[in-house]
Amino acid sequence: MDEHEIRRLRELDIAHVWHPFTQMKTYPDDEPLLIERGEGNYLVDVHGRRYFDAVSSLWANLHGHARPELNAAISEQLAKIAHSTLLGHANIPSIELAARLVAIAPEGLRHVFYSDSGSEAVEIAIKIAFAYWQRKGEPRRRLFVGVGEAYHGDTVGAVSMGGIDLFHSLFRPLLFETRRIPVPYCYRCPLGLERPACGMACLREAERVISGCAEELAAVVVEPVFLAAGGMILQPPGWLAGIARAAKAAGALFVADEVAVGFGRTARMFGCEHEGVAPDILACAKGLSGGYLPLAATLVSDEVYSAFLGEYEEFKTFYHGHTYTGNQLACAAACSSLDIFEKERVLERVRRASERFIARLVSELGERPHVGELRMKGLFGGAELVRDRSTRERYPARERVGHRVCLAARRRGMFMRPLGDVLVFVPPLSSTDDELDALVRAAAESVAEVTEGACGC
Repeated sequence: MDEHEIRRLRELDIAHVWHPFTQMKTYPDDEPLLIERGEGNYLVDVHGRRYFDAVSSLWANLHGHARPELNAAISEQLAKIAHSTLLGHANIPSIELAARLVAIAPEGLRHVFYSDSGSEAVEIAIKIAFAYWQRKGEPRRRLFVGVGEAYHGDTVGAVSMGGIDLFHSLFRPLLFETRRIPVPYCYRCPLGLERPACGMACLREAERVISGCAEELAAVVVEPVFLAAGGMILQPPGWLAGIARAAKAAGALFVADEVAVGFGRTARMFGCEHEGVAPDILACAKGLSGGYLPLAATLVSDEVYSAFLGEYEEFKTFYHGHTYTGNQLACAAACSSLDIFEKERVLERVRRASERFIARLVSELGERPHVGELRMKGLFGGAELVRDRSTRERYPARERVGHRVCLAARRRGMFMRPLGDVLVFVPPLSSTDDELDALVRAAAESVAEVTEGACGC
């Protein structure tokens, strides 16, 4: 692509495209990448420069870009039909995918409602949970409990469940009321305690909140394993199972938001599996289609599903749907992605690769003077950068330290995007040991360059 065409595209981008979670005033100053194509685990820009996709194109890409099997599945489906409505009719890929999701999901989830994004999958879960109690004749149960620093998406219901003030406080007048339980953020405990002497006091407080509103409680909504967008906050062992038990004791539904951690990210197909939790409702998206096309799903139990069954004139139907619900191309891609999981024993590979990757991160990055904490499980997690390791003092936001580290990593051939001053490590599940080693080296050098003034270029 010649420079004139590149300049034209950049001008049009700045003039017309409003990028998500991006301050458009400063956007041009960072010389954003203009991606032209993908090759395996790499992104290639219009200048032909290659960048390892260290965040899997926002945690979605599982098996690499331009994967032949996925391309072929979509092409084969495209030759038949691209889309037809699922409202009152069926299509083959959505049926095949639903059966396969039920087979791999936590026990008891037997029905699949499709949508297009993680936000929608969670929104649907909230609406189902609310409507379930109305259908069951318990209208008092309309209260939801969420977690501090949680992120469930950007639609109004999902934002109501979210707990990140930076993202959500402006919209509070639009939202429904929820109760909050403490974020299980051991590095910065909201209760001012330290592990392990705390005895997991955050769980005890969560149990108190949940039991205190049991008669009104519709559902508890939780991201398993990590509060991802909240800063890659890794939950202490036993916390997730404890919250699920508390929800059950209160007679409420337990909703697992697996949008970020589902499909192998933490070396299990779903995060709930780490603690043997079987939710009543599970939301998934991102990696569902292998990172190829917008696709999400909300899975529910027989008990929840049955509340919506009745005669036509009873109007128990779940009145919700989207134009592209169960889209054939996306479902075909998802089925192909699940084929790859089986044929290449992806979960076993992730377990092996992640052990080595985490060990390298610990040895080369974890002890740097401005890395406060490293939080990883499988090929998912992050490193929190701090001004002072001994006091855990944060950097001022205006210094944009995490952002500057990612720009330094980009000069080393790594595409990264931080969460504030938390460096995010979510490489494709198809990453090789050499690629992961290169990511560790680039991250360590970039952190040293920005926080210690040491350039290892």
